[in-house]
Amino acid sequence: MVNGDAPKDPDGYFPERIAADYDRSSARMFTPEVLDPTVDFLHRLAGDGPALEFGIGTGRIALPLAARGVDVRGIDLSEAMVARLHAKPGGDQVPVSIGDFATTTVGAGGEFTLVYLVFNTVMNLTSQDAQVDCFRNAAAHLAPGGRFVVETMVPDLRRLPHGQEAVPFHVSDTRWAFDRYDVVTQAMSSNYVEVDPETGHGSYWTIPFRYVWPAELDLMARLAGLRLRERWGGWAREPFTGESGQHVSVWEKPAGP
Repeated sequence: MVNGDAPKDPDGYFPERIAADYDRSSARMFTPEVLDPTVDFLHRLAGDGPALEFGIGTGRIALPLAARGVDVRGIDLSEAMVARLHAKPGGDQVPVSIGDFATTTVGAGGEFTLVYLVFNTVMNLTSQDAQVDCFRNAAAHLAPGGRFVVETMVPDLRRLPHGQEAVPFHVSDTRWAFDRYDVVTQAMSSNYVEVDPETGHGSYWTIPFRYVWPAELDLMARLAGLRLRERWGGWAREPFTGESGQHVSVWEKPAGP
């Protein structure tokens, strides 16, 4: 995970209290029907070379990919999340550099066949400049012919009526969650309100994002010297259409001039 642009608090948005519950609260993302197609896709692209995960978190993708024989390394800003990764079986064999994946470097550069960034995490970079830097950083880590993979949502502004800035995505008796959008700056946030039914005490948690369009990502890739190779509507290589709610995009670093 990455916490915006050069944050002062390294674990600001993913502290221990969030890291401790992250896998449980994201349990659906660990199910075989979600996880297996993702790992299959990335395993094919990694080939025999090492892979680098931007925003490695608790190792949802890195650990099963490493179990298939891929040399996986990672970058993450949250020490609390990485501690959860390293406490899992095999997690201590996955090297992780603590830092912002828009600028943090691993190794001498130009050695990875695959760099990947999943689950909307590119939007944790909350400015266009930081997102551009992320693409440049990915390109600097890639060997010629290497691939940079990003999974992220397609901004769903069609759900936002004129004059409204918030869209709920979870409503229950004790938990409410909603996204807020600023269509001028492309800033958004996911906001969570939870109430303990026994005590009546509540908590509030917000995560800032910057939503980004597929064509905008293609331009960022071009600025970094990468070219679009393929784009899908999901990890199972579903066609990408005007109705797709997400995309999995693959950019390639040219093998020669």
